[in-house]
Amino acid sequence: MSSRQEAERLDQDDPLASVRAEFVIPDNDLVYLDGNSLGRTPKATVARLKQVVENEWAGNLISSWDHWLDMPRLVGNRMGAIIGSLPGEVAVHDSTTLNLYQGVHIALALRPDRKVLAVAADEFPTDRYVVEGIAHDLGLTVRPLKPGIDLHDVAVVVRSVIDYRTAEICDVKGFTSLATEAGALVLWDLSHTAGAIEFDVHALGVELAVGCTYKFLNGGPGAPAWTYVSEKLHSRIQQPIKGWFAQKDQFAMEMPFAPHDDIRRVLLGTPHILSLIAAEEGIALSERVGMKHIAAKGQALTAFAIQVVDHFGLTTSTPRDPQRRGCHIAISHPRAKELVADLATHHKVLADVRPPDIVRLGLSPLTTRFTDVWDGLQRLSHLIND
Repeated sequence: MSSRQEAERLDQDDPLASVRAEFVIPDNDLVYLDGNSLGRTPKATVARLKQVVENEWAGNLISSWDHWLDMPRLVGNRMGAIIGSLPGEVAVHDSTTLNLYQGVHIALALRPDRKVLAVAADEFPTDRYVVEGIAHDLGLTVRPLKPGIDLHDVAVVVRSVIDYRTAEICDVKGFTSLATEAGALVLWDLSHTAGAIEFDVHALGVELAVGCTYKFLNGGPGAPAWTYVSEKLHSRIQQPIKGWFAQKDQFAMEMPFAPHDDIRRVLLGTPHILSLIAAEEGIALSERVGMKHIAAKGQALTAFAIQVVDHFGLTTSTPRDPQRRGCHIAISHPRAKELVADLATHHKVLADVRPPDIVRLGLSPLTTRFTDVWDGLQRLSHLIND
């Protein structure tokens, strides 16, 4: 039987337990299970930002651009260790929405004879909005992504690796292979994936992907997103916004646009350096711990959570197969919104709601304790059953 004593034992045996001490946690009693867009703050981020603001910005002024200029690519190389890419295949820049917009246009330019885009009707809203907006502007057709969909006239499919409601992981390799055989490209959204589970873009056949850094990678509020493009596509990609950071001879102001032949083709304007610094520290922490260990902790947390769900008689739509789920748990209840508000106001548990009826509990492997899982679900069960 699940119990708090078992949770305490699991915390004692957790090989990643000490990593929690590397984060700023003002209230150790707060049960932080919010699955939205803000991971905890690494202590190293606070120290690094202080150093950059006081020494590089205030002290060195404009001379700091000597090493700031290439940060999107350098931080991208660190990001590559999280998703299995090669050096030079990732740039950290701009927002997930903008990078999705770029990625769809990149794929369309590589399939100029095709006029159909595909996205699921229940895909994450931003992904759908971007696809629908591009289709509207260019006079293209949007086809709902469903099992058995015909992809032979589809230019690009936009799809999340992990369902943002249930945490179900799709068959990335199988679907990518299916799309490739039909001549379609897939732009994968890894926002709920990177930093949560092991992922290898090359082993899975992924050619295009985007994702955020503010969730499991703890990059901070408004942290920049990233774009991955397989090296074999670099010299062929075209994207709709031509900015000076993509230009080969960046400071030859009078020259016509001639973009880099590498990942820098996706860059736009001046990068947000302080946000990049914060993102780099979060990425570096996950890189140092290692995705193998982080993923194992995530599976252990979610396995225990499902045991506790069963113990309290709750209902979950999250897959029970550990290979098919990410790092959050979905609890179904018609009063989900009310329950989440009550948990925060009266029980020191921060969760989030996915309409219409899901209480979502985000289990970040670097900072979530097994006792957090027990306490959060116990308090939720009391609200449901009282």
